[in-house]
Amino acid sequence: MKKIILITAMSVLASIIPASAQLPSVTLKNTDGKTVDTAKLNNDGKPFIISFFALWCKPCLRELTAIHDVYADWQDETGVKLIAISIDEGQNSLKVAPYVNGNGWEYDVLLDPNGDFKRAMGVNMVPAIFVIDENGKVASSRTGYTDGSEGHLLEEVKKLLEK
Repeated sequence: MKKIILITAMSVLASIIPASAQLPSVTLKNTDGKTVDTAKLNNDGKPFIISFFALWCKPCLRELTAIHDVYADWQDETGVKLIAISIDEGQNSLKVAPYVNGNGWEYDVLLDPNGDFKRAMGVNMVPAIFVIDENGKVASSRTGYTDGSEGHLLEEVKKLLEK
């Protein structure tokens, strides 16, 4: 049984876009309806984090809430920015902006209701997190969330800043 779980976990991780790959170009909209090309996502030459989430995904919401609690400190310390990508479809995508605003999340939030960016990034499950380097290349990625694992993201960003 352990082998089956390990093989399944490895196949999920293997399907994510490889490290050092450039971000694919997909047109999404932010919560204000403005069009954004994902290939142009950046943080003015500093690392950033992309987090795929859905309102129905409890681990996603726990992770984004945990990051929210330390986000200002992270920004002060490293200048990192988080871009949250909602994969909610149909009517649920209309609930994203009120949820984000109601929770005071200060992330850039993009809507991917058709899953185009999700597929282009090889995301099969959420939460899926990508740390992007200063050149817009994937430096690391992971899926899933356990309480406290958000601290690993800050460590990844710090490593990139030390280069």
